[in-house]
Amino acid sequence: MSSPNILTDAEPANASDRTRRMRKLAVTLLVLAGCVNYFDRAAVAVGNPEIRAELGLSYSEMGLLLSAFAWSYGLAQIPAGVLVDRFGPRKALGVGMVLWSFAQIAGGLVHSLHQFLTARVALGLGESPMYIGGTRVCADWFPLKRRALPIAIFNSSSALAPALAPPILTMLMLAHGWRVMFIIAGLAGFIVAALWTIYYRAPKDAGIPAADIEEIHRDDGAAIPHVGWTQVLWLLRFPTTWGMFLGFFGVVYISWLYATWLPGYLEIARHQSIANAGIWSAIPLAAGFVGAVAGGVISDRLGRLGGIDAAGTCRLPVIAGLIVAGIATIAAVYVADLWTAIALMSLGLFAANVASSCGWALAAVIAPVNAVATLEAIQNVGGSVGGSLAPLVSGILLQHSGSFVPAFVLAGVIAFACAAIYGTMTLRKISAPEGT
Repeated sequence: MSSPNILTDAEPANASDRTRRMRKLAVTLLVLAGCVNYFDRAAVAVGNPEIRAELGLSYSEMGLLLSAFAWSYGLAQIPAGVLVDRFGPRKALGVGMVLWSFAQIAGGLVHSLHQFLTARVALGLGESPMYIGGTRVCADWFPLKRRALPIAIFNSSSALAPALAPPILTMLMLAHGWRVMFIIAGLAGFIVAALWTIYYRAPKDAGIPAADIEEIHRDDGAAIPHVGWTQVLWLLRFPTTWGMFLGFFGVVYISWLYATWLPGYLEIARHQSIANAGIWSAIPLAAGFVGAVAGGVISDRLGRLGGIDAAGTCRLPVIAGLIVAGIATIAAVYVADLWTAIALMSLGLFAANVASSCGWALAAVIAPVNAVATLEAIQNVGGSVGGSLAPLVSGILLQHSGSFVPAFVLAGVIAFACAAIYGTMTLRKISAPEGT
């Protein structure tokens, strides 16, 4: 993993060696956990045809199964954000990792749609603190103007794992069946949970100099006095919060169209074998990983140019990424040549993940640090609604039209609308009232 070297760009020159090491360790653990997290999510998409055949599921039922995780994940976001801000990411993520690993193993033992839905709902609950907690880790360890890059590196796991998952999980499935594939992924989660609990510490518990902790929070706004659900209600007073909620719907919708239906699309619409679909799927998903890292680099470089505040360096790539992703996604479904379609889908996922990384970073620079996880949670509720609807709506459209064209066009239109939302509703910084 190259993240420790890339992170050098996000390090203030005067940080102690201990602080630098702990920052790199924190981000490396987050990337590792994020990869296992997304392997678990991707398992149903990779096993789609085999699961559908063994359990006798229709396309609509498969769409429901693909979306079940996202519904529970989304509903758990705000409670998870409140727990992260109250108890800290070490405890919240550690418990979540154990729960999601049990749920993933359970998915390999099911014998009915109802059982499978229950396992996926439990997976969503367990994974709900992962990305909001990880962003809080980056806000705890990095100064305001240097947060976008580590957040992007961490968030890149959401693209790296789906890129690696199709060939690796397909190989496991072809060799041992989809049930063993689920169980192996679940066991990997327990290993990551142990590493996180043993090695991660918050700055105040990590033995770093007090001067480094002061430097981390020097440019942060005043902390807000609200905690728990009072904090949620306070954040909902700001149009920016609603803009991030609505805008992230489109970021995740278009990403989850690919994450859940790409292998199936290649098999059904492009007539590829299971093995070939797994290989072809890895190309756009690998481009998504590059886009996730590139989002942080772009934001960091914009900040170094000067003249743009920290929020602006995150907002602009989100808007541009959504526009490009929408254009490429619509174009991909109309071209006849497979190579051209793969190239366009690669561009679409690259751009969508630029938007995703910078969307996560935006919340870490636009709100008081002790409200970051809760704001991320509110934003990610919108994203989870998009993630829930993308596979379900796409499955229904496929069932009734017999074509993937309506699903891809709808995703592109949603991306355009959400770019406009980011451009108009996220311009105001969320600040604590004066005197707090």
